[in-house]
Amino acid sequence: MPSFRNSGVEIAFDDLPPQGDVARTMILVHGFASNRKEGWRRTGWYAALERRGTRCVALDQRGHGESEKLYDPDAYGREALGGDVVALMDHLGLERADVFGYSMGARTALAAALAAPDRIGHLILGGVGERLLEPRVEGAPTDAMSQAMLAEDPETISHPMLRSFRHFADEQGEDRRALAAFVQAKNPPLDVEAMGRLEAPVLVVAGQRDDGAGDPDGLARAFPNGRGITVVGCDHFSAIPHALTKAATFDFLDGMLDDPFGDRF
Repeated sequence: MPSFRNSGVEIAFDDLPPQGDVARTMILVHGFASNRKEGWRRTGWYAALERRGTRCVALDQRGHGESEKLYDPDAYGREALGGDVVALMDHLGLERADVFGYSMGARTALAAALAAPDRIGHLILGGVGERLLEPRVEGAPTDAMSQAMLAEDPETISHPMLRSFRHFADEQGEDRRALAAFVQAKNPPLDVEAMGRLEAPVLVVAGQRDDGAGDPDGLARAFPNGRGITVVGCDHFSAIPHALTKAATFDFLDGMLDDPFGDRF
């Protein structure tokens, strides 16, 4: 397992160059309670990027997968998470790369882009939408998620989405105490003004049935070069492996999303 240390925290990653010439590099950032293998390899992204001649780099976010587990919420601030992505680029000698973050990973990808805008070619934010801009309040889903991770019996979790995440974490063998600390991290509101200065092309893509995301267009409008895509018929979990999500992403990278086919795949 390749890994590196950023500020003393060990981060596991995969670095998979395709056969032949490398056209570009994509860094993949998985979502909450997932990991690089479940979030990206099993869902077909490793293979799809290899077929395109793209160097695929994917990390396990701290507290997840094979990366170091930490139990202090302060260790999971947005700045630290985004810093892991930039530090990985430094470790691999990557001056510039495309970055794709899904769900919670979209927040990390955005943090990396805002911290090092000159290092990001294209930015893809998946499984999120305009609700990403809403301020967090006490009793919000992240607080309930922490309680769900710490519950002794998952069957006592009444909310279906929270129960699904808990079962998913158990299936992946994730450290639930680390996950509870992860979502307890306190972060300032997103810097919308800085988002409005980000020059990189940004794609926001979410499933039509992803009620927790909100409208992708609403978030895309926060960026000067943003584009929102809704994947018809998909929810939060089914959108990431779907061929239409891959098609939207690759068309975006190829500069084809200005074609008049609309905002829905």
